[in-house]
Amino acid sequence: MKTVQGISQFTNTTFQTAVTIGTFDGVHLGHRKILERLINNAKNIGLKSTVLTFFPHPRMILQKDTDIKLLNTLEEKIQILDSLGLDYLIVHPFTKDFSRLSATEFVRDILVNNLRTKKIIIGYDHRFGRNRNANIQDLIAFGNALDFEVEEIPVQEIDEVSVSSTKIRNALLEGNITTANTYLNYAYMLTGTIKKGKGLGKQFGFPTANLHIAEEYKLIPKNGVYVVKSILNDKEYHGMMNIGFNPTVSGKEKSIEINFFEFEGNLYDKKVQVAILHRIRDEHKFDSVQELKEQLKKDKNHSLALITK
Repeated sequence: MKTVQGISQFTNTTFQTAVTIGTFDGVHLGHRKILERLINNAKNIGLKSTVLTFFPHPRMILQKDTDIKLLNTLEEKIQILDSLGLDYLIVHPFTKDFSRLSATEFVRDILVNNLRTKKIIIGYDHRFGRNRNANIQDLIAFGNALDFEVEEIPVQEIDEVSVSSTKIRNALLEGNITTANTYLNYAYMLTGTIKKGKGLGKQFGFPTANLHIAEEYKLIPKNGVYVVKSILNDKEYHGMMNIGFNPTVSGKEKSIEINFFEFEGNLYDKKVQVAILHRIRDEHKFDSVQELKEQLKKDKNHSLALITK
C-alpha cells in the first residue's frame, strides 16, 4: 500500500481508481466489509483500490471537539489498513476551508479530476459537501453525469455486522476488552515510547516499562490490570499492564506501566506497541506495599493461565 499525504500529492496520470471515503476509526468489522468489497471490485475491473481518509478527525475541526477520543492514532490506522491489501491510502488534512467545498467541487475536482475515480463504494448513509448536504442519491446523479459508478452498501449489510466505533469506544471505557476486540477483529493496541518512571515496580520485584503516548486523542481503556503482548527485539513477549494512578503508593499522575514476563534489556526511549488481550481486575488501593506485592504475584499467575489457555 502506498500512503499519500494530501490529495495534491496524488499525482496519478496513468490509472483509474475505485474509491471509498471515511475516517475509518478503528478499522473495525463494519469498515472491513466496505474495504474488502473495494479491494475485490478494484481487482476484478482493473482499478486501483484507494481509500480517502482525513486527519485530524472532522469533529476536531468543525465542532472543536478536543475531547474526542479515537481508537487509532494515525500511525496505527495506516498500519492496519496496510495489512488489508489496499493499493493507495490518501490521508488528507481536514481543514475548515476543505469543509466548505461544495458537493460539486468535491466530486468534480477531487474525485474525478484528481483521483480519476471510476467507481465509488460507499455506505448507504454517506453525506458529503459543505454542511454535509449531499447524500448517496446526489452521488449517483454525479456519477451519471461524470461517468463513474456508485455502489451503495445497503443498510441491511451494515446492520448485520452491528458494530460501530462508538460501541467499541464505550466497551473500552467500561473495561470490556473482549467485546472491543471482537468488534475490532484484532487486539486493541497502544503505541508509545518507554520513559523512565519512579522505579517502584523494580523494588517490588516487578520491573515496569512506562508507556508514554504522545497523541492526546488516543482512547485509553478503563483503569485496571490487563494482559498484553508485544514484539520486543523481534521476539514476542507477554506481560501485565496497569493503567491508573498507583493509589497504594500515593500516585498522583495517571500512568501506563507494563511488566513484561521474562524480558531482559533496556527499553528506554524505544517505541513499543502493546496488544491488549484480557482484563484481569480494577485498580485497587491496598493497605500495604506487601499486600500489593502479593496481589501482583496473583495477577501474574492469572495472566500466565490466560496466556496458556
